[in-house]
Amino acid sequence: MTRLVFVTHNHHKLLEIRDLFIRSQLHFPDLNQYHLLSLNDIGYVEDIPETMDTLEGNASLKAWTVWRIYGIPCFADDTGLEVEALGNRPGVVSARYAGEEKNFGKNMDKVLRELEGLTNRNARFRTVISLIINGQEVQFEGVVQGRIIHEKRGTEGFGYDPIFLPDGYEQTFAEMNLPIKNQVSHRFKAFSKLMGYLNTSSMAMV
Repeated sequence: MTRLVFVTHNHHKLLEIRDLFIRSQLHFPDLNQYHLLSLNDIGYVEDIPETMDTLEGNASLKAWTVWRIYGIPCFADDTGLEVEALGNRPGVVSARYAGEEKNFGKNMDKVLRELEGLTNRNARFRTVISLIINGQEVQFEGVVQGRIIHEKRGTEGFGYDPIFLPDGYEQTFAEMNLPIKNQVSHRFKAFSKLMGYLNTSSMAMV
């Protein structure tokens, strides 16, 4: 069985991806050759600084860090909330928008303050995943459109989920249970492309 490392220490992300991976195996039988691991599973305890100025750059940086040390097939993601009226901020600095402590309560409060009095509350979540296998990198993108509501709603999820209402739904991401969110989220869309690639690409057979 081939080890496949998800480059994260984020428990919430790991739960989402593990749920998606299990469901993907039902549709892509060849994925059963992969054993999904986290950074903790391989003994990597350090944080990987996200020093690049794009989501693509940060996802690539994290994946290559693990590949160069372990040589294990791996993938990393970076996600940003892009708010139209704020010039697509917070974007690549979403986790640190209100400070280096990565406090998402403060991050959401800052976004809500900056949108006070504005009628355009259109926003999108965008995820970029970098996969490295055999020293070659492929990237996948997932986007979900929505808007920023006026107050926090819901206790599920993480990050900006309590203030993001995806188009076509009456629940914020934080009001959805995990299986529902994993049918529509940005991370689901990017990860589905990754799983399809692993299932069909000859270069992924390691």
